Amino acid sequence: MIKIKGFTYLAASFAACVSVSACSSAPTSTVSSNNAIADTNAALAAEDINAAEQLNTTVQLNADAFASCLTTLQARARSEGLSEETINNTVAHLQFVPRVIELDQQQPEFSQTFANYFTKRATDWRVNEGRRLLQKHRALLDKLSLQYGVPPQYILSFWGLETNYGSYKGKMAVLDSLATLACEPRRSSYFTTELMQALKLKEKYQFDKSTMVGSWAGAMGHTQFMPSAYAKYAIDGDGDGKVDLWNSTEDALTSAANFLQNLGWQRNERWGREVLLPKNFSYSHLGAKQTLPLSEWSAQSVTLTNGQPLPPADIQAALYLPAGHTGPAFLGYENFNVIMRWNRSEFYAITVGHLADRINGGEPLKVAPPEQPRLSREQVKQLQEKLNEAGFEVGKPDGVLGRNSMAGIQAFQRSKKMIADGFPSPEVFTALGLTL
Repeated sequence: MIKIKGFTYLAASFAACVSVSACSSAPTSTVSSNNAIADTNAALAAEDINAAEQLNTTVQLNADAFASCLTTLQARARSEGLSEETINNTVAHLQFVPRVIELDQQQPEFSQTFANYFTKRATDWRVNEGRRLLQKHRALLDKLSLQYGVPPQYILSFWGLETNYGSYKGKMAVLDSLATLACEPRRSSYFTTELMQALKLKEKYQFDKSTMVGSWAGAMGHTQFMPSAYAKYAIDGDGDGKVDLWNSTEDALTSAANFLQNLGWQRNERWGREVLLPKNFSYSHLGAKQTLPLSEWSAQSVTLTNGQPLPPADIQAALYLPAGHTGPAFLGYENFNVIMRWNRSEFYAITVGHLADRINGGEPLKVAPPEQPRLSREQVKQLQEKLNEAGFEVGKPDGVLGRNSMAGIQAFQRSKKMIADGFPSPEVFTALGLTL
């Protein structure tokens, strides 16, 4: 039987705290209140224990099926042209990793605020270390910029965010992780393909298992490439005949530049920039699907952070408000979209771009990200339900804030004469009769 680490403790801790006699010694006048709290705690505890039990069952089912799956993977490896030595000495001995299933199945209970995400990543240490490494690797980075069109500060920014400039590349055995996920039905096809690519890399370059470590999902090396990206875009930057993204900085940085070029990086263009919005801004165009030329943003009195006009460049740009109208505003250009092809997160793309600017000598944000409450999935579902009930259709409530939810919030805000920034602020919750 596979047991989830910490499950027994989780159940015991909840059991201790749902007991009124054990967890409270309130006076008689507050007994009903305490009973209500206890009932709520008991319900939450039951939900969490049930979720843990379901996860435990999922892990156990995958563990039981792993041996049979491994036989299938050996046959797949043979059909992919891998050697019998690799099949017998590597594939046949791959291990099931329960923790990988746990991490794959977990969904964050609370959303992350932009302030929390950004301030933990665009740190002074990363800026200063990026500037130091810019000087250390100047010759290589300038060569890559000339060849691939990606300026040095962007390559360094990706490197800094992915692995802290190579100081932490992950420590899980990539082949075991990929095999575990390949045998999990939910995304079996994708991870089976990634596993086969990883095995081919191992065979081609004779990597040993201790070298092939990375994230729980199989991302590898300084730049955290998945095996398919490694096979397609990795470059031998140091000319030793081996593409080693773990141990060769030259290989890793060259590969990052090549990957970005192939993703569509626009030479001689920025990622975007922080901007200032006028007080009477309409917020009529928000997000990736509502781009305007820079001239149109200028016509709406959007300016640089120093108050000067936007440059008269023929560039399409989208407006992003990751913390709503009280936080910083950003215009994202085509290279913002390229960053999003590396990692489908607007927070990530903004942070990459800003960190690159700082490494290149730029200033901190003009408008600091405000501290805001983290929203649970249940709170977001309740928000979506209320919007639907009020006639602002956002689709099936799923606890995930997407474009439909933003549009619904905007429409609701306009109906209440609020600033229509599409952000799920405490004021929106209050106006819908919800509490945070």
